[in-house]
Formats: sequence, structure tokens, C-alpha cells
Amino acid sequence: MKKIVVVGSINMDLIMETPRLPALGETLLGGPFSTAPGGKGANQSAACARLGAEAVHIGRLGDDLFGRQLLEVLKDEGIDTSGIAVTPDRSSGVAQICVAGGDNSIIVAPGANALLSARDVRDHRDLFREARAALFQLEVPLEAVTEGLRLARSEGALTILNPAPWRPLPDETLALVDVFVPNAIELSQCAMTANREKAFEKLLETGVGAVVMTAGSDGAYFASSHRSGHVPAPSVNVVDSTGAGDTFTGALAVSLAEGHQLQEAVRFGVHAGALACTRLGALPAIPRRDEVEALLARS
Repeated sequence: MKKIVVVGSINMDLIMETPRLPALGETLLGGPFSTAPGGKGANQSAACARLGAEAVHIGRLGDDLFGRQLLEVLKDEGIDTSGIAVTPDRSSGVAQICVAGGDNSIIVAPGANALLSARDVRDHRDLFREARAALFQLEVPLEAVTEGLRLARSEGALTILNPAPWRPLPDETLALVDVFVPNAIELSQCAMTANREKAFEKLLETGVGAVVMTAGSDGAYFASSHRSGHVPAPSVNVVDSTGAGDTFTGALAVSLAEGHQLQEAVRFGVHAGALACTRLGALPAIPRRDEVEALLARS
């Protein structure tokens, strides 16, 4: 198994199913309510573990019931949790998710995630040794992300950044990214243009090695200095798209860490992300490797 380090958030998802999303000021009677482990970082760690990598997580939890539950979930997934700190007097991260017709709206209260520091990451520098790839998102402070990118690069790991939720990124951070994985909105926010080809070109000029744009039911588009292309998504019965992007990113990282070319890795990611849409929740919906390989064989 190839080692992948994930620096990122860990949340408890509070999920409410509803016929439609409410308008501003409106109260709706919803359907079933459930809780599930989530957070972009935890989802991506779980995706890496379920799809065949040795996953290592660096992050923060609160000293509360959700924190204890989430830590046990990550351990049960086979994830190395030695880089996770428990933060006194701070709640764990929580995401409020409304699911309607396969779509969703999400509000995140970061809790302990907001306290992850560059020093926290430096203190776990040893975890980056022998890693083939390192994954980052933006649900934790940018200083922790940038420090992690530096450490991963210094250890020879492939660096992958999923810029969600979006925030402005300095050139020094972008220059440390080997694979940049936004959705269409994040791509346009970063490049300040809605034209995909121009956005790809602009990002590659900053020093990013490759750009992979997720496009939901349309699959994913990719570009590097060598080639560009599109990988369509397979047709699936969509139940809940929450976490599909995280599943895609984790799957992409696993495939790249195993030495596959970018287009092949994007195809693996697209099929893994599609399967994640067929179940409710984020982390619980992440497929196993044999499921993804079976779908690939049918496509």
C-alpha cells in the first residue's frame, strides 16, 4: 500500500432530508434526520483507506462526545490517527447538511478545526516520511495547509490541493501544488474567469503542475503542460451528492500514488465519486475498491 498523508478537517455531519431546500425565512417540515462522520479531510482520509492506501491524518478534534466518536470512526477505518490532537474547551467541527433530491446545502461550524496551526503540522513532520502523496483542503487554516505543502514537497510527496471552501490563495501556496482539484465555481474564483480553458492556462502559469476540475454528472476535466482532456461520469442513481468530491479527490490521490497517469487517475476518481452519490451521507457513502473496479469494468 502507498502512504498518503491528509492534512484537514474532521466534522460530525448533521443530516436532514427534505423535499426541497427552504427559502430565506421559511420553515419546512423535513424528513429523516441522521448523524454521520464527515469533514473534507476525514472524508478524503477514509477514501484513501477504503481504496487501498495507507492513510495518515493530521488534524484537530474537540474534547467532546462528537470528537471521541469521530476518532474511533477514523481508527476503525484503518487510518493512522497519531497526528490528530484533542483540543480542550473547544467543540469538534460540525456540518449542518440539508439534502433535497440528491442536491444539498451545507453550513460548517469549524470548531477545533480552526485551531490547526503550522506548528501542529511541523510537530508531525515525521508522518510525511515515505509518503507518496499528501492531500489538503481549506476547512483548516491556510497557514497549516501551506506548511503541510512545504513539508510534503521536502519529503518528495506529490501535493494535491482541493480548494474548498474557497478562499484567496497566495502565489507561494499555489506554487507548492502539484495537482489542483477545484469544482467549476472554485476554478472561476481562483482564476477570475468562467472560461475553463483560460482558467486552466492561468493556473498552470502560477506553477501548479496539473488542474483537475470536477463537474458533477459531467465527470471531470483535466489539464497539464503535456495534455488536457475530459472524463465523463457513468450513469448512476443519485441519492445524495454530499462527499462525492472528497471521494473523487481521495481516489485520484490513490491512483496517482500508485503511479498511474493523470487521465487514468481521473477516470478512477470519477467512478469512485459517482458511486458515492448512490448512498446517503459523506464518509459512510465512500465505496470500497472492488466496487469502483467493478463499475470501471462495466463502463
